[in-house]
Amino acid sequence: MTTTLSPTRGKTLRPNLRFAARDKTLELGQRTLLMGVVNATPDSFYPASRHLGGDAVEFGLRLLEEGADILDIGGESTRPGSVPIGVDEETSRIEPIFKMLRAQTQAPLSIDTRKSVVAERALELGADLVNDISSLSDDRMATVVARYGAGLVLMHMRGEPRTMQNAPHYEDVVQEIKDFLSDRIQIAASGGVKVQSIMVDPGIGFGKKLPHNLTLLNQLTRLSELGRPILVGTSRKSFLGQLTGEREENRLLGTSASIVAAVLKGAHIVRVHDVAAMKQVVAVTDAILNQGNLEY
Repeated sequence: MTTTLSPTRGKTLRPNLRFAARDKTLELGQRTLLMGVVNATPDSFYPASRHLGGDAVEFGLRLLEEGADILDIGGESTRPGSVPIGVDEETSRIEPIFKMLRAQTQAPLSIDTRKSVVAERALELGADLVNDISSLSDDRMATVVARYGAGLVLMHMRGEPRTMQNAPHYEDVVQEIKDFLSDRIQIAASGGVKVQSIMVDPGIGFGKKLPHNLTLLNQLTRLSELGRPILVGTSRKSFLGQLTGEREENRLLGTSASIVAAVLKGAHIVRVHDVAAMKQVVAVTDAILNQGNLEY
């Protein structure tokens, strides 16, 4: 039996795209990349993910050994109901982590922040991309990202973390998020960010009720029309608890199911807490997804 690629069979739900972040280029589409979460905060929603200082560095290196392709390091919790912290406090949390990690690895490092001052400091210390859940609410962010030739994640969030779950409403959640991200892409580009350095995130759990999250995962393919890589973060989030009745520490199976759905619907990168387990999940899911483009 021989297996060959068919030029006509099975239009892919996940186009091959290139993402540039400083001196690194990620070829996306054939394999799902894993973004490992490093929360340098004392109050993230999942207690086991909280790591500060040297502990965060050791944890990040362990995630890389387990198969993480990117590390996403954040110094401010953005869980529902969280209260923002100041620039100085956030910066003090992430500075030693980026210094030590960059000295020990050349893997892509992401700074998870809404503040351009924090992003700039992380980029000075070797960060490759900025994961901005507020999609340029800080007017300087695009300029800072462009100056360093860094990558940029634009995420949709209705409102801000402290109030985002207060009765969010949409007429067409997928279309509204698609329109928002399209607008943000244009704003980033007008600020000097190269389009090939932008990826999008629908913001699962950020200003969305359970039906909104499920609809986004079910219709994620529609976001591929934006022409940019799709990042999805469902790991251990509260909507999984609503479906399963489980607390954060027992949501690994629910997370796995949501990751499978996201990949089959077109996610290029998944943001996860449990890298070793999700590496197996995406390996099997990628094999199934890619098999749709084969014929015998």
